[in-house]
Amino acid sequence: MNRISMKHLRYFEALARNRHFGRAAEDCSISQPALSVQIKELEGLISAPLVERGTRQIRLTGLGEEFASRVSDILRAVDELEDLARATQAPLIGRLRIGVIPTVAPYLLPEVIKSLTLHYPGLDLHPRETVTQKLIKDLLKARLDMAIVALPISEPSLVEVPLFDEEFVLLRPLEDADKPVPNPEMLQQMRLLLLEEGHCFRDQAISFCKMSSSLPRELMEGSSLSTLVQMVGAGIGVTLIPEMAVPIETRSASVSLARLPDPRPSRTIGMVWRKSNPLSDQLANIAEIVRQAGVKQSALPTAGESILK
Repeated sequence: MNRISMKHLRYFEALARNRHFGRAAEDCSISQPALSVQIKELEGLISAPLVERGTRQIRLTGLGEEFASRVSDILRAVDELEDLARATQAPLIGRLRIGVIPTVAPYLLPEVIKSLTLHYPGLDLHPRETVTQKLIKDLLKARLDMAIVALPISEPSLVEVPLFDEEFVLLRPLEDADKPVPNPEMLQQMRLLLLEEGHCFRDQAISFCKMSSSLPRELMEGSSLSTLVQMVGAGIGVTLIPEMAVPIETRSASVSLARLPDPRPSRTIGMVWRKSNPLSDQLANIAEIVRQAGVKQSALPTAGESILK
């Protein structure tokens, strides 16, 4: 007699998480028809529908919602059993799911992957880039093994390891290079370009500019640091970016770079993972590799120097 398999559970979990057959199939690296067959087979095994199929979206039935919650717990427990076995192996091998925030990923991730591949050739790296809130949710659901984020996170069930600090720097149009560097109060009166809501770097920049109570009328938003930098180069406004982003983002934009006055804004980049993760000791070693990569990538000219493009 056929029984519910781990394959059934993983496919259903992907569907419940994405609420879309196409995206779930992509997550599972199978075709959409194949995923649909597996879900129908699972529904046949339990003799009850789990999914309401619409033309553009799917909904879980009442049983499907309860089923999804139980499946998530089962898969997390199975993954932790596998990690428990891997924890006895040296060096670490197998899948490692890494989450990274968007204001770090393009600048740090390539060096991290290169270093991890060198130290752990048996690792199968699976990076994912998204905002902090989603990374923490996926960590707690055991969909990620670790995440590189801006600290603090202040989640009791997670280990937080500070890796390095980096300053924020001010980007202005090239013609503003010789103007005095504005202080936070002056920035409130300027056309400030910030990332859209959901990015922790946006919140840090707003905090530095003392805009917590109300945002200025001249504030504009972008979806990425690259967009903001190009907008500055076009003379639309000014923006703040983390120093590790400077070499990549300023190489094709007509902007001037300036250090902000003391106390300079900065952030702490760190690594987090679940306290219950059996790979905790190995992840502590990986954190040191990430720290070294971060220190290497975040180097900028000393205070008083300026980069012009």
